[in-house]
Parts: sequence; structure tokens; C-alpha cells
Amino acid sequence: MTTPKDSTSKKLIIYGVTYGDQRFRPSDWAERLAGVMSQFRPEGSAGGPLTYSPYVVPRFIDGVRCVVVDSKLRDLEPLAWKFVCNFARDNNLKTAGMDFDEKDEST
Repeated sequence: MTTPKDSTSKKLIIYGVTYGDQRFRPSDWAERLAGVMSQFRPEGSAGGPLTYSPYVVPRFIDGVRCVVVDSKLRDLEPLAWKFVCNFARDNNLKTAGMDFDEKDEST
């Protein structure tokens, strides 16, 4: 699985595949997770209640449904960061990019 490249901040990618190589259900899990996190956005950013946060975005990577979480979410709201990390841990989902507890030194 490849990781999107971004030089401005680090990303955590949560894949919709468990460590047991099972596809995670329900099929719209990524959109649901991103929807729950939609309220966490940069100050002054445009976007209504029906748009995703730029910090938590559903994507398809290599044909796998994923959620890409920007490390800036941790600075904005540490409990929101903890929520998405715990979601991945609790559901035994594969991740890539940065570790849950890794500090982003690029900001």
C-alpha cells in the first residue's frame, strides 16, 4: 500500500482492512468516521455541516477504502485525534504513515 506524499504535514492513514486481512464493515465506515469528525476544521475555513473536515478525509488508496487523518487534527483537538486512533485500534485496522503517538515535528 502506498502513502500519499505531502510535505507540509504528516498523515495517518487508516485502511479499511483488518490485521486479519478482512475487509472492514460497514462499507461506508470511512464516510461515517469522516462525517463525525467534520466539525474539526481550521479556524475561518469555509464549509457547511455537510462537508468533510480537511483534516479527516475518506479516500480510496490502491483500491482500499481509507481515511486520511492530518496530524494537524492533534493540535486542533487532541481528543478528536485520540478518537480516530482508538477507532483504528479498537477495530484492529491497518494503518500507515505516522504512529498514533508520534509527534509531528514539521509544524
